[in-house]
Amino acid sequence: MAELAELVDPRHTAVVTMEMQRGISGDLATLPALAQELRDRGVVDACASVCRAARTAGARVVHCTAVTRPDELGRLNNSRILKATAKGAHVFEIGTPGAEVMAELEPSPSDVEMPRLHGLTPFTGTSLDRVLRNMGVTTLVAVGNSLNIGVLGLVLSGVDLGYQVVVPRDAVAGVPAEYGDQIMANTISLLATVVGSDDLVAAWAPSA
Repeated sequence: MAELAELVDPRHTAVVTMEMQRGISGDLATLPALAQELRDRGVVDACASVCRAARTAGARVVHCTAVTRPDELGRLNNSRILKATAKGAHVFEIGTPGAEVMAELEPSPSDVEMPRLHGLTPFTGTSLDRVLRNMGVTTLVAVGNSLNIGVLGLVLSGVDLGYQVVVPRDAVAGVPAEYGDQIMANTISLLATVVGSDDLVAAWAPSA
């Protein structure tokens, strides 16, 4: 526990949520089966718990969201997943409820939101790396949706950029569930420190 507490010291740690927004992971989700998987596996509750504990301890919380313009300018459907979600992209237009961080995560004015207009991962083409470094962050706690693409890309890019990455196993999921489990076992575990959300909450507790 002491080793984990040092790794996620609030002075240099940020929780980075991936697409935990209403139009993707919440009540307005364009892929309902994935949103249901997040709820069934307790991912939403675990994300909320991690974010709450991080704020209390003084760690940063950064929400990476996918948004689109009404005219879809800047978006290119150059992959099967982007093509599949193109018809529903209006759900998370800038300024609409679908672009909002889920209420369950209790978004705070102290949180940082980093939207992107194009792509599948949060670092490429955004200011995320620069903003994290400007805040003195060296450890990322990656949570959210999904292990198939978004979270995997977040973890890979984070490691490539020199961050330490921690992934709470119960605060991420993929579909089908068995595939998500395989990614955790055979890929994420080779790149990041895998813990439970309860471990992080304990590490950030006042007595930790």
